Amino acid sequence: MKYLVFFLTLFVAVPIGSQLARTNKSVEKLVHFLYIFLTTEEITINFVSREFFKGTSRGFEVGIVDLLGLVLYSVILMRASKYPPRIVPPGAPIYFILFTFCLISITNSATGYIMHSFFEIWKMFRMYLYFWINYNYIIYYHNYDTIIYSIRAIIFYISYHVLRQKYVLGLWQAKGPFPHQNSLVMYMIILNSLILGYILNKKKKIKLFWWVVAFSLGSLSIVSTFSRAGLVCFVLSCMVIIMLSFTGGVSPRKIGVTILIMFIGLLGALRAMDSIVKRFETAPENSANTRKMLATAAIKMANDKTFGVGLNNFGVKINPPYNYSSHIEGVTEESIGGLVETIYLSYAAETGWHNMVIYFVLLFYFYFKNLNNFVKHRKSDYIWVPIGLAGGLMGIYLESALEWVLKQSNNFYQLMLCFALIGSMERMYKRKQATKKILWRNKMIEAKRMERERGNITIPHY
Repeated sequence: MKYLVFFLTLFVAVPIGSQLARTNKSVEKLVHFLYIFLTTEEITINFVSREFFKGTSRGFEVGIVDLLGLVLYSVILMRASKYPPRIVPPGAPIYFILFTFCLISITNSATGYIMHSFFEIWKMFRMYLYFWINYNYIIYYHNYDTIIYSIRAIIFYISYHVLRQKYVLGLWQAKGPFPHQNSLVMYMIILNSLILGYILNKKKKIKLFWWVVAFSLGSLSIVSTFSRAGLVCFVLSCMVIIMLSFTGGVSPRKIGVTILIMFIGLLGALRAMDSIVKRFETAPENSANTRKMLATAAIKMANDKTFGVGLNNFGVKINPPYNYSSHIEGVTEESIGGLVETIYLSYAAETGWHNMVIYFVLLFYFYFKNLNNFVKHRKSDYIWVPIGLAGGLMGIYLESALEWVLKQSNNFYQLMLCFALIGSMERMYKRKQATKKILWRNKMIEAKRMERERGNITIPHY
């Protein structure tokens, strides 16, 4: 049945959606909204599914987001003559290098688990397409205002799930529509950071009430996970955003919103203080010890194999007969090891130390490019984008030292959307500068022509 639904969607719904999107602007905008919105849900099927495999990918996953991407891809191709797409967007070469070393690592994959490595390769390919499509769609439409309204709608949707889980179902650590509460935290840090950046820095007048409500609900969702690292990283993200916002000048809105947010945050912290303190005090020591032991195993793997033990193979090689878990007590032939709780050591263990460095280069290439956008767009009405991303990306980069969440599809999609926004803002600035040069040159040519007509300049004859 799942294959029937998939192929009906692929061969019927996608062509119809493509035709409608190419001829109707409203449908096109709806598709792009869903392209972002549905990254919150796991509406997917797995080909060659391995649901009980302990890895970062468990099959050749294809989701509704990927199918919507085909619709937008057709729109981009249809307008290629007028708006030629960038074949190699900013950062793509670094991603290709990362991807290549992930492929090479498969030579060290365990016998019988080579296909599991290709599960992750397929995911990386899908994520690149998500980045490429968003980048080439956004650079010509600059629909940042549409995107922030989409983000507000997503926050309301996620908050509904969180409030229902917390107050109706009685879950202590809510996870919303995500597979784990840590996935929710990292996803919401980005959304809330962009909302806060928008509230503080949007130059045009906005209706503050619903934006503050959205930020408050997003903050409540983060608190409801009781993720210790998530709470700390979210506070640091907000501090970065507020600091960068005031470098552009002081305004009554900035002062008022900052005081209001601090007041709401204080009330929320007091309301949830007992639960937050309980979470910090009762956190099991076994959890921290397990993290350390898995990290030690990851270092052993990275030191043992130059190209790593094989992409998506950590969950295999943490178990006997491999000796990477020899320092962990109680490991038997029947044991099912976990995954190292940091994405950085995950890359090192599975694909080599050099590839972990390349991953760092990828992350900070876009981070510093975003800071460059902050400088270049400081007088733009879209300055809130680089400010929000500066805080949000810093938060999830820090938390990724303790989580491998950025390899999960929901958060991986969102990371690639952030990269697409950064690249598109850089492209928009370059296009504006080129337009200014053309206008200036045309103005000078026109001025000289008028002077010649008045006879102020003698034109030599040869």
